[in-house]
Amino acid sequence: MNSTPSPTAEAVRTPREVFTAISGLIVGMFVAVLSGTVVSTSLPVIIADLGGTQAQYTWVITASLLATAVSTPIWGKLADLLDRKVLVQLSLVLFTAGTVAAGFAHSIDMLIAMRVVQGLGVGGLMSLVMVAVALIISPRERGKYMGVVGGIMALATIGGPLLGGFITDVWGWRANFFVGVPFAVLALVLLQVTLHLPKPQNVKVSIDYLGIVLLAVGVSALLIWVSMGGQQFDWDSVTSYALAIGSVVVLIGFVVVELLVKEPIIPLSLFLNRTFTLSVIASIAIGVSMFATSVFLAQYFQLARGATPTESGLMTIPMIVGQMGASIIIGQLVSRFGKWKGWMLLGSVLTVGGVSLMSTLRYDTPFPLVAVYMFALGAGLGMVMQNLTLIVQNDTPARQLGAASSGVNFFRTIAGTIGVTIMGSILATNVAEYIKNGFAGFKPSSPEELEALKELGSGNVPKIGDLPEAIRTVVESAYGHGIADAFIIAIPLAVIGVIAIAFIRNKPLSTKNSAEQLREQAKDSAIEVAGAEVGAATGSVQVVR
Repeated sequence: MNSTPSPTAEAVRTPREVFTAISGLIVGMFVAVLSGTVVSTSLPVIIADLGGTQAQYTWVITASLLATAVSTPIWGKLADLLDRKVLVQLSLVLFTAGTVAAGFAHSIDMLIAMRVVQGLGVGGLMSLVMVAVALIISPRERGKYMGVVGGIMALATIGGPLLGGFITDVWGWRANFFVGVPFAVLALVLLQVTLHLPKPQNVKVSIDYLGIVLLAVGVSALLIWVSMGGQQFDWDSVTSYALAIGSVVVLIGFVVVELLVKEPIIPLSLFLNRTFTLSVIASIAIGVSMFATSVFLAQYFQLARGATPTESGLMTIPMIVGQMGASIIIGQLVSRFGKWKGWMLLGSVLTVGGVSLMSTLRYDTPFPLVAVYMFALGAGLGMVMQNLTLIVQNDTPARQLGAASSGVNFFRTIAGTIGVTIMGSILATNVAEYIKNGFAGFKPSSPEELEALKELGSGNVPKIGDLPEAIRTVVESAYGHGIADAFIIAIPLAVIGVIAIAFIRNKPLSTKNSAEQLREQAKDSAIEVAGAEVGAATGSVQVVR
């Protein structure tokens, strides 16, 4: 039996009514992004306080991204089968629990474990919010609302470090993990009161458990190999070969399973759609640039320029302005005129320019130039990120809405995770080399300098403010140059993103939301079934005669 359609899915709503309907989703997305980024500015302090290394610094980021990547397509597929509202609330509760537990972490290992729980919740929110919005708002109108959502995400993404820096300086880094709790409670209340979504209709739930296991194992093994290779074990070692070959074999098994099961986690038929395939390629390019910026900017300002966490957050304001402004303004223009491709091409070109400029950074680069670099990159990301999901939803059957939406996010997160891991490895290697070269022939002139050199030799992330002046300059220069080197990886990927977007079919945006499309498909199917039954009955009568 079909569920009663929600009023929000039928009536023509004013912008105020739409924002009321999606208010809980917006707050939920905000708290998820904020709770992750608010910690980024204080990560150098956290790692130093808990006695972590540069490799562990990267793993604190990678653990959350890994869990997000693995869980994203699973949440998306569940959204095509189960109650979407309950799934959104469940993912928010899971995320909040992991965040609070991380605030009580007493070791790097515990912090990494809780970041995994956080990532599982984020994977749900990132997938389900986009699905819910698509069910309520048509692609043609979605641009202006998603522009606002994208702007709020940009505010949380880039503004979080500013808030995190202030909180760290005033109350300590643990307070960063608790700041999002009131927002999470508010989001749960709003979701319960304002969000009304149609339930999946006439769907027999069939969950691909084997696919879930194979996807989780395969992706995890691949990311562990990429992130730990050359550090915890040699590339040319039994462990390395086992992880590399094992991940490939498991992922091939996953593909085979997806071809055979009734309800695959990632329907491979989606890749027959040119828009989906090219959007995935573009998402990979955007993911690396986006995650790299959020992870390495905090390190650049604090370790290469000696800024405090609060100052580091303030220095990212040009990025906020670029990304948030472009997301909102371009979203409005897309909805008003129905044209999206030109803006996405412009955004992808700006992204190439932004990461190219980031690769020229040094510890003494004038800040006005750094601000221009950040603004250009932020504007490029703001023009592209939300619109990639929009055009995929616009060109995908409504019954595969969850799988398609989460698929784009999945590959973006996977790319971002691998990209950040590789960039972090390059950063650690190059910084160590630059520091070694910088201190060639250097003789410490005081016990403080001798002790600082020993601490640097341990591989731990240094506390820049505690270093003697002569040593501090060398270390800042090493980090400035090393972070710039890491951004070089993003340049060719960003160029590939431009090419992919250029070849995406310029399909007009639909004026019907996904809930309406699903009802039309159900109606058409019912008519076909009725026609077949009538035809069968007529045939039977003729036979009797």
